Amino acid sequence: MVSSQNTESPLSSRPASRLCLMALAMATVLVGGLSGCAVGPDYKGAPDASMPVAYKELAGWKQAQPADLKPRGDWWSVYEDATLNQLMPQVQVNNQTVKQFEAAYRSAVAAGDAARASFWPTLSLGLSANRSASNTSNLSGVDNTTTTSRSSVKNNYSQSLDASWEPDIWGKVRRSVEAQDAATQASEADLAGALLSAQATLAQDYFSLRVLDSQKTLYQQTVDAYQKSLTLTQNQYQAGIVTRSDVAQAQTQLLNAQAQLTDLEVSRAQMEHAIATLLGKAPADFSLPVAPLTAKLPGVPVGLPSALLERRPDVASAERAVAKANANIGVATAAMFPALSLSASGGYQNNSFAQWFNAPSQIWSLGASLAQPLFEGGLLKAGQTEAKANYDQVVATYRQTVLGGLQEVEDNLVALRVLDDEAVTRDQAVAAARDAQQLAQNQYKAGTTTYLTVASAQATALSSEVTALQLQGRQFSAHVLLVKALGGGWNGLSGEAVAAH
Repeated sequence: MVSSQNTESPLSSRPASRLCLMALAMATVLVGGLSGCAVGPDYKGAPDASMPVAYKELAGWKQAQPADLKPRGDWWSVYEDATLNQLMPQVQVNNQTVKQFEAAYRSAVAAGDAARASFWPTLSLGLSANRSASNTSNLSGVDNTTTTSRSSVKNNYSQSLDASWEPDIWGKVRRSVEAQDAATQASEADLAGALLSAQATLAQDYFSLRVLDSQKTLYQQTVDAYQKSLTLTQNQYQAGIVTRSDVAQAQTQLLNAQAQLTDLEVSRAQMEHAIATLLGKAPADFSLPVAPLTAKLPGVPVGLPSALLERRPDVASAERAVAKANANIGVATAAMFPALSLSASGGYQNNSFAQWFNAPSQIWSLGASLAQPLFEGGLLKAGQTEAKANYDQVVATYRQTVLGGLQEVEDNLVALRVLDDEAVTRDQAVAAARDAQQLAQNQYKAGTTTYLTVASAQATALSSEVTALQLQGRQFSAHVLLVKALGGGWNGLSGEAVAAH
């Protein structure tokens, strides 16, 4: 008797899907040792940009590093306006432009997750079942007739687990993830910039509205005063003291003031509509009661450090764009190197459903491929050159953003200083105009001058007071723009610097 010998491979006794996964895991470990390098330049931090330690006073330069994640706090609270404090939180919740940037940020986060997925193998499970039949045709040599017979019907059942992986030998995936992470951080900075811009615009519009309210109060008081002057002039005319021209001048002056008061209503309504839009509301659903401008205009701390400029969201976004461009050079460089792909598949295949998952039905395969670009017509080299040129472009954009930010700070610092000096002169002009107005009115009552002198003095006084209110609005606007230029205020300064003003 001849003894039978088992020639089955030891591997065949294991499930095929387990075999392919084990093989792929072993390949992963082997190739992992080759995946320690990433071609292309490593990012060394933000490019050097001229950043003064102080504005025009002190010498010294430092590298600009974005610190956009530093908390800004409720910077608008320095104005001590309760209504503004209530409006500001609504911008973050309801402003539609902010919502756009917030959605863009969430999209960037998802894109980063998608980029990281390339680190891992892909697995797919397949199940199939089909039934087929074939016909057999025979040609008779006697009478040239064809007979057709139907073969037996066949069934086929298969199940497979397929795995594939492209090892990141040259760091292409890592550089792609670096680029996408930088893009995500840039999107986060853009979101912060959009929010800061909306908040600053709201503050400017709010202060403009309050200036209009103060002007409205002034014009209403002026209309009341002109009405009294007209009544006085009419009484004097009836008594034969003044001429008809004095009455006409007083009446004209009153009507002009009433027209200007009406015109203020239009400007105020439009400003109120702008605020409603910033808050994500329809103009019909929003209104602010008339109130004078009572907000406090805080001083600017002496020795304001330029480090606060690094909190600007646009500087942070521009720096992250540099990091992204740097990583893209590595992506373009890695495309020139060979690409290794590993694949494994295992499962069961049988014509009988009952025997589908039996051991003899196992099937498996392992494979590897290596592809090296040989001739692309200069495409890959051009891609690398393009990536390097794009890097140079965004570096220049970053430096220009820093310089532009410095200019904005300097512009508004100068504006605040000049407007402060102008405000002192303007207050003196208002006081002088009021004295001249009172003197003209006294002379008119005494009959020593005409109403033309009174009307001229009143017009000068009104113009001086309106200009003073508008100047106050310009001061608040410049202050808000300075806060915006600094990326959200200077809450992080030491108490000594704030108290030094």
